[in-house]
Amino acid sequence: MSAKKIGLLAVFAAVVGAFFFLDLGRYLTLESLKANRALLTDLRAAHPFPFAGVFVLIYVVQTAFSLPGAAILSLAAGAIFGVLQGTLIVVTGATIGAILAFLVSRTLLRDWVVKKFGGRMEGIDRGLRESGLSYLLFLRLVPAFPFFLVNLACGVTGLPLRTYALGTLFGIMPGSLVFVNAGASLAVIETVSQVASPRVLGSFALLGLFALLPTILKAVKKRREGNTLPLDGRPK
Repeated sequence: MSAKKIGLLAVFAAVVGAFFFLDLGRYLTLESLKANRALLTDLRAAHPFPFAGVFVLIYVVQTAFSLPGAAILSLAAGAIFGVLQGTLIVVTGATIGAILAFLVSRTLLRDWVVKKFGGRMEGIDRGLRESGLSYLLFLRLVPAFPFFLVNLACGVTGLPLRTYALGTLFGIMPGSLVFVNAGASLAVIETVSQVASPRVLGSFALLGLFALLPTILKAVKKRREGNTLPLDGRPK
């Protein structure tokens, strides 16, 4: 391994280690967000552009290093910035962070990812090779697939970066909007799981199936063609 890769791995390990060693996760809780909402709103009003930039940067780091807290950050975006600006900030930060995670997985963590998640990635790898964008949209929309795992899994496949970026950008919009919109009404939220209700999850699942529809139709058509008898074999 080159010295450059070793250095990047050291930085990666240092950031993740610092997050847990300093217990930064204690700030990414619903209770902490509610307690500090007024302070954060005042800071945003006093320094709108720097505050928004720092918020996006925090979201990028959280996503790129696969750290916990994405749901709280999305709720915070809605509580502080409102629905429209909050959704834009979340989608921007999450997309950039996911691209960085993809690149880290492809260039630095490939062997570790394959060894750690190899069994769970076989289906994802096959779907991405066969369907590309539509399958990635399905993975992003259906909550059954962890966001960080999709980032890492895509990095060790042959999926082009451009396809990955587009699929991530559009695939995370519905979920981001739901959490940001919930954050705008933060006072009525008692638990994070309350946002992801069965009805919401079911809606995401339907969107995921809709995104996968071209792949399903292609498979059905291929199967029908395979079962069709040759014309020459018909009785005369």
